[in-house]
Amino acid sequence: MRQLSSLDSGFLMIESPTTVGHVASLMVVDPGAGGDSWGLGSVRALLAARLHLFPILRQRLVEVPLGISRPYWVDDPGFDLDFHLRELALPPPGSPEQLGELVARLHARALDRTRPPWELYVISGLADGRVAVYSKIHHAAVDGVSGAQMLAAFLDIRPEPRTVEPEDQPFVPDPLPSRLDLVQHGLAAAAKDQVHLARTLPPALRSLGALASGPRAPRTPLNGAISAHRRFSFGSVSVDDVKTVRRRYGGTVNDIVMALCTTALRRWLLERDALPAVPLVAAVPVSVRRRGQPASGGNELSVMLAELPTNLPDPGARVVAMRESMDRAKARFESLPATLLRDLASFLPTAGQGLAARALFNLAGVAGPPFNLFVSHVPALQVPLYLAGARVEGIHPVSAVTSTTGALNITVFSYNRRLDFGLVACRDLVPDVWDLMGHLRDALDELVELSRAPQP
Repeated sequence: MRQLSSLDSGFLMIESPTTVGHVASLMVVDPGAGGDSWGLGSVRALLAARLHLFPILRQRLVEVPLGISRPYWVDDPGFDLDFHLRELALPPPGSPEQLGELVARLHARALDRTRPPWELYVISGLADGRVAVYSKIHHAAVDGVSGAQMLAAFLDIRPEPRTVEPEDQPFVPDPLPSRLDLVQHGLAAAAKDQVHLARTLPPALRSLGALASGPRAPRTPLNGAISAHRRFSFGSVSVDDVKTVRRRYGGTVNDIVMALCTTALRRWLLERDALPAVPLVAAVPVSVRRRGQPASGGNELSVMLAELPTNLPDPGARVVAMRESMDRAKARFESLPATLLRDLASFLPTAGQGLAARALFNLAGVAGPPFNLFVSHVPALQVPLYLAGARVEGIHPVSAVTSTTGALNITVFSYNRRLDFGLVACRDLVPDVWDLMGHLRDALDELVELSRAPQP
C-alpha cells in the first residue's frame, strides 16, 4: 500500500456537497472505418490490455482509523473493469452544446471512493458520426502532467494499436490491511510528518509572506460560494494562428493563451457591467515533476499567480502586458521553494484538514478571493493520436472549480497543432460558458488580424 501525500490528501478534503475533487478529459474521436462496430467494446479491450501500466487504476482508498494520518492506496480486492465503463447516447442532432450539457452533469457527480476513483463514458450520437469519450479520475491520483502521460499510454500514433508487454502474472490484489496495520502505519507516518513539519514550517511561513505580497485579486462575478451544478463548453483554435501572434508580439505560446483568456474575460465582464478597474489575477499551475519522473500517480505541482491585464482597452497592449506579467510571475515563483504547496498542505493535522478546508472554502463568499480563476495549459504530442483505432480529433480538459479558486476554470490541451479548450463553471455564477468560448475565438481572430497588418 502507498500513502497519499499531504497535497494529494488535500484534494480529498476539499470535497463537499458543492465541490468535487476529480479532473477529466473529453475526447472527440472519428471511428473511421470502424463505423458502428467501434464503441465501448473497443475501448474496453484496449484498457484491459494496458491497465497494468498504471496500477493506481486498480487501487482504492482506505482511511486510517480516527484520522491519525493520511489515507492509503490499496489494491481493490473486488476490482471490476466493467463497473468503471459506461455507455450513453445523445439525442439528435448531437450538437456540441448537448454534449457540453451532458458532460457538465456527469462532471458534477462525485466518484465512489469505495472503488478505484475513476470512470469512463463512451458517448455516441454526435453529429457527423463522431463519438465522445469522457473519462474522469480523482485529483488525488493524478495532476495535469501525470494525467496527460496516463492518457497517452492508452493512445497510439497509428491506427493499429501497438503491442504492449502483458503482465508477468495475472492481477492478484494484495489483501486489504487490517485496522491494526493501518493504525501502526499511520502512527509511524504521523511521527515522520511532525519531523518534516518542524523542518519545513519556518521557511514555508517566510515563503508564504512573500506569496502574500503578490498581486491582489478584485471581486468579480466569478468569485463567491458555488453550487453543486456545472456548465461546460469546449472548442479549439489553431496553434499556427497563435504562433502568428507570438511572432508579432514576442513571448511564448502560453503567454498568448493567457492573453486570449484575458480578452475573453474582459469582454464577458464588460457585457455584465462588472469589469474591475484593476487586473484580474489568475492562478497558473506549474509542474514540479522531475524530468523523467514516472507518472505513477499523485501530484507534483505548485502554483504561480499572474495578473491578467483586463483593465487595458487596447488588444495589442494587453498581449505585451500579459507577457510582462508572466515574466514577473515566473520570477516570483522561482524565488519560492518548489515544494511550497505541498509543505503548506502538511501544516494541518489530518483529522482537521477536511473541516478546516471546507470552512476556508465557505468563507470565500465573505473574504476577498486569493485569485479569480485557474488558467492552465498542458502540452501534448503534436501529431494525430488514435484510441483503439479511432482517430482522436480533440482532447478537451474538464477541470474543477471551488468557492475559493473561482467559479470558472479554463484549461487548454495543446494537441496536433491545435489548442483544445475546456471551460468548466458553476452553473449559477457563470451560466453562459459558451459565450466565453466564443470570446476566446474572437480574441484570437482579432490578434491575428492585428499581427498581419502592416506595421507603422
